[in-house]
Amino acid sequence: MTNTLHYLAGFGNQHLSEAHPGALPQGQNSPQQCPLGLYAELISGAAFTAPRHSNLRSWVYRRQPSVVVSGYAPLAQPWLKTGAAEGETVAPDPLRWAPSPLPEGEQDFVAGLRTLVVNGDPDAHVGMAAHLYLATSSMLRSAFVNADGEMLIVPQQGALRITTELGRLDVKPGEIALIPRGLAFKVEVDGPSRGYVCENYGAAMRLPELGPIGSNGLANPRDFLAPVAWFEAENAGRYEIIKKFGGSLWRAEQDHTPFNVVAWHGNLAPYKYDTAHFMTIGSISFDHPDPSIFTVLTSPSDTPGWANIDFVIFPPRWMVAEHSFRPPWYHRNVMSEFMGLVLGQYDAKPEGFKPGGASLHNAFVPHGPDSEAFAKASTVELAPHKLDHTLAFMFETRYRLKPTAYALQGGQLEASYADCWRGLADQFKP
Repeated sequence: MTNTLHYLAGFGNQHLSEAHPGALPQGQNSPQQCPLGLYAELISGAAFTAPRHSNLRSWVYRRQPSVVVSGYAPLAQPWLKTGAAEGETVAPDPLRWAPSPLPEGEQDFVAGLRTLVVNGDPDAHVGMAAHLYLATSSMLRSAFVNADGEMLIVPQQGALRITTELGRLDVKPGEIALIPRGLAFKVEVDGPSRGYVCENYGAAMRLPELGPIGSNGLANPRDFLAPVAWFEAENAGRYEIIKKFGGSLWRAEQDHTPFNVVAWHGNLAPYKYDTAHFMTIGSISFDHPDPSIFTVLTSPSDTPGWANIDFVIFPPRWMVAEHSFRPPWYHRNVMSEFMGLVLGQYDAKPEGFKPGGASLHNAFVPHGPDSEAFAKASTVELAPHKLDHTLAFMFETRYRLKPTAYALQGGQLEASYADCWRGLADQFKP
């Protein structure tokens, strides 16, 4: 990805941007005639009467409005699943998947989506799905619109250029991208690419409250970058529009690009974020703190503190706790945890968990360090130590996650995952 891009900083800010001078109307959102012969269009990410602090919307000024499109027809994509109804009933066992190999032929981002776990219902605005993407080719004259949920994209291998209606984002491993629900985008790849996607059916992702942490810490709003206005110079020509709607994919054609927004303003925007900017907080005395201190973004539910989704990262950080077992303790959690590894090692599973792999520990399924990690952490000298060259993450949800048929039968499920705890023998010495 060689082009230099420019960005607008600040999560949730009221942004304004124009790719051509004079394209933004002055003084009102929809004048009788927009400047430069453009069309005004409103994209709402919240109900009109939502409270001001959570009301998301952007005005766009484009060469042709998005209503100019042919009728939609069904599009088959057998590996993309939606909602709890499309998951499989399984025993309350821990599950882990090895990294999925990249395909040998051409496969773009949409064709390469593979759903691993699902819950909730997009029509009820509840729950999520966790997907892998395996892509070897770029979307050229094709765009994707997800009407079911926003998409949090976590690259693991290969850089992406994500073109959206509001501009372009260059995103590489170690960074994330957040694409609002209903916004058209396409993904170009720079070689074989693999990563993870959290599809959020619930409340839009936002920064978590900081509580006793105070005004600074975790992910700072200014480090989230929104794109400046940009449009494809060649407006005319066939374009395929793929829409996810009601759990199904639909396909239509139009004779112009959907990426024809010359100017926009508002607070509904796609963002990129570099996880290297995350301000980690941890114990500087004793004990291992709860992983909630690593929350980057949250989708709240109707019960305070019980998130529809929390997006949590485990980046490089110093470990200094004294007289303490430093890796995560053994635990059973009311929340369900889908975990992935972008790079390096995860301290609780130093050998078994590989970059590009994934694991699932549903509500009250016991989990924690494997036998090797326990033995090492129990005897190692507790000098200050930095966990470096690592990045793991978690999609955590209050609702049970159901694996898909692909996840159970796709060849990467590790049948012997639970063996990593077999060596934890009874050491009681009364």
